[in-house]
Amino acid sequence: MRTRQFHWNPDSGLSWLGEAGFVPDFVLYFGARALLSDSACFDALRAAFPQSFLVGCSTGGQFDRRSICDDRVLAVAVSFHDSQAKLACVEVSNTLASSACGAELGRALARPDLRAMLVFSDGLMVNGTALVAGLQESVGPTVTISGGLAGDGAAFEETLVGADAPPAPGRVAAIGLYGEHLSIHTGNAGGWMPFGPRRTITRSEGNILHELDGRPAFELYRRYLNEEDLLALPGSALLFPLRIEPKGQSEQDVVRTILSIDQQSGAMTFAGDMPQGWSAQLMRGNADRMTESAAEAMRMAQGEAGSEAEGLALLVSCIGRRLLMGQQAVDEVEAAAEAMHARHALIGFYSYGEISPHSASGFCQLHNQTMTVLTVSETSGDA
Repeated sequence: MRTRQFHWNPDSGLSWLGEAGFVPDFVLYFGARALLSDSACFDALRAAFPQSFLVGCSTGGQFDRRSICDDRVLAVAVSFHDSQAKLACVEVSNTLASSACGAELGRALARPDLRAMLVFSDGLMVNGTALVAGLQESVGPTVTISGGLAGDGAAFEETLVGADAPPAPGRVAAIGLYGEHLSIHTGNAGGWMPFGPRRTITRSEGNILHELDGRPAFELYRRYLNEEDLLALPGSALLFPLRIEPKGQSEQDVVRTILSIDQQSGAMTFAGDMPQGWSAQLMRGNADRMTESAAEAMRMAQGEAGSEAEGLALLVSCIGRRLLMGQQAVDEVEAAAEAMHARHALIGFYSYGEISPHSASGFCQLHNQTMTVLTVSETSGDA
């Protein structure tokens, strides 16, 4: 397995200079919506890699092992020795179609030797929980599913996904990874701390939360947010996610982030399902705990691959973590990089939702406000 990292920006173009004999199976690229809206980026990638799958999405910032950036598109090219990759893409028009989109993608990629799927989805038109459920139902529980929902900084206006075409809204793309020589591992950790009383989700529809303890859900945020934060909604709600869990099953907890609020009705739309009858509790975080959680997630994803094995580490972190940490956000990137094998190429982005197996159950789920890590390498035949 071989990897090469590079970048693109409007002023200097593509930093890739070419390499004799290197033909990647696929190229991943991540950038701000404004950058990916410029067709020049995709055109440059297509010209440089005419035989490779090109898959990318808009973000709330992208990063490698050294820094977080907003002014350039980061990319990594991946070439396998004994393994294969395949691309599939579907269009989605509203959140109600999310499960069907996931099932369609899964069917397009399903094969007996499918080991993993890298998934990149529109971040505003998709219910991530339903999307993941559709994917997992189609490919079965033994296939690792990882990736995230595209971002748009703190604007929440439009997200873009590209799959062998210029990035556009309303898309879900997935790369299937195949072969017995693949070594694939995942890890995830949050670092958020719950506070305040637990409440019960008494009325919800999919990812729309209507009532907590029989009262409009938005009343909870009115009680805890100051006037400045209320005016900055929904962006400010990223700093106060909800931890939800089935009653009496705290090991199955997940974190949920708000996408939009109907202040008149009090309903709140989240990136994933808010099951009725589950408990919900507000959370807050600090930079030190989040930095340590990023390192923990990377350690979980190291697997048995030797430290000299070349590979890929794909990190997806939530935009809420970056907003909370501010300039200290680079600390979580550096902490993850320090815990990573030296010859793994690290690339990641800040998202509107993270897709990864749950660390306790092993079943793939949508996470929010979480650092997720996927590592990929080949166990033999590396070039």
